[in-house]
Amino acid sequence: MKYYQDVIILPDPEITDEVLMAALFAQLHLKLNQAGEGRIGVSFPAVGLTPGNRLRLHGNQEDLKALAATQWFDNLKEYIFCKSIRPVPEGCRYRTVRRVQYKSSAERLRRRSIRKGWLTPAQAQEKITVLNEKRGRLPFLPMKSHSNGHTWLLFFEHGPLKEKPSAGMFSSYGLSAEATIPWF
Repeated sequence: MKYYQDVIILPDPEITDEVLMAALFAQLHLKLNQAGEGRIGVSFPAVGLTPGNRLRLHGNQEDLKALAATQWFDNLKEYIFCKSIRPVPEGCRYRTVRRVQYKSSAERLRRRSIRKGWLTPAQAQEKITVLNEKRGRLPFLPMKSHSNGHTWLLFFEHGPLKEKPSAGMFSSYGLSAEATIPWF
């Protein structure tokens, strides 16, 4: 993780940063799914309650150049500014950026419990209430499944800062619970 590349969403009066970031991230996911090989990580340096307007790609110079050569963001060129690939500054700290999955919907929990045979429909209705729902306050990106067309939310969390990097593989979303990215 000696290099990085920032992709910045340009202000647009008609489309929110969140919508553009979701479209940009979906395009990145497609390319990482095809050719990422687990060596490219992502972070969101302007993260708050939303992902913000900046997507940072982390990796070695060759992998970042190969990704850029695929022109993965071409259909969004008018909405983004892609900076050049640069070396990571010296003396930075590290953190993970991982996916967090919530079992959020009481209805979904009921259906699953019935399908798995853990509960009968009456038991599920009685035992699984809205109080069982878990709601997060993490930033997220709406994603659309290419297999079934359903929209779902990809929640992510920036882990605590660390002094030393940890090796590991990144998912096709550029996220990992073990592998760290430089944070600066």
